[in-house]
Amino acid sequence: MATPSGDDRKKGRRPVERRLEFIDFRLFWEGHINRGDLVSFFGMSVPQASSDLAEYQMAAKGNAVYDKTRKTYVAGKKFKPVFFKPSADEYLAQLRLIQAGILAENEAWAVRLPSYSIVPILRRRIEPGILRRILDAIRTRASLRVNYQSKSSPQPKLRWIAPHALGFDGFRWHARAWCDEHQDFRDLVLTRILEVGEVRADDVDPARDAGWQREVTLKLSPHPKLKGGSRRAVELDYGMTDGEISAVMRVCMAYYFMRQLGLDQEHAEVDTDRYPLVLVNRIEVEEAMKEAGRC
Repeated sequence: MATPSGDDRKKGRRPVERRLEFIDFRLFWEGHINRGDLVSFFGMSVPQASSDLAEYQMAAKGNAVYDKTRKTYVAGKKFKPVFFKPSADEYLAQLRLIQAGILAENEAWAVRLPSYSIVPILRRRIEPGILRRILDAIRTRASLRVNYQSKSSPQPKLRWIAPHALGFDGFRWHARAWCDEHQDFRDLVLTRILEVGEVRADDVDPARDAGWQREVTLKLSPHPKLKGGSRRAVELDYGMTDGEISAVMRVCMAYYFMRQLGLDQEHAEVDTDRYPLVLVNRIEVEEAMKEAGRC
């Protein structure tokens, strides 16, 4: 499972184009590539690898220069990617996938990985069979009878739900669903669904889920207590422009976003080292959440 750019998922992309992107990637991030890299990663013949390198040199003149001493192609002094758009997020995502055990190191496009450490996210693995049933219900507009452990009940309870979407709050995956018991749309944490039983057809219309259908823009800026270097550091951390950044999301996801960043607290009460941001348009956001009803 390699992790090339999103363009690789476009329909009709030829295998050779993927390999040319791989050459571009290795030259940009690793600084060199040789035929053996292509042979071992793609399981191709040496002549085909040579052909790909030749085609790359024709398309990206000066990008790959053969170093006779090292017997490898190195990035030229005026190297400029042609077949992929460099993304720091995509490169670092490979480290996260490797750390999580989802991607093996020999499957990653990057090979000379730096020493790194990632704070683990403590969460229970989602049962594939349960996720499969949820996905099937979403696709077929069906209701499921599930055994669900809520925080408000000491024991799990059976309830009918009609899921129509999935949501991720940064830590946990939810099924966005109509709940017959509570007669509203709400989020059900997938790891708390212990069993999935009966299934039945349902006519619940997802368009009625105002919290899901409506979007809201949250405008953020550094906490007013932060001055000088502290304020500038926060602006850089979050990629702000003119001291502000906006985040657009579904209304029902705003609650999680605000809670994680401490935006649901009063400015004067927060620890600015832990929660350095403030919500500039709080009234607008709270009004949107109120109009959407329970999220």
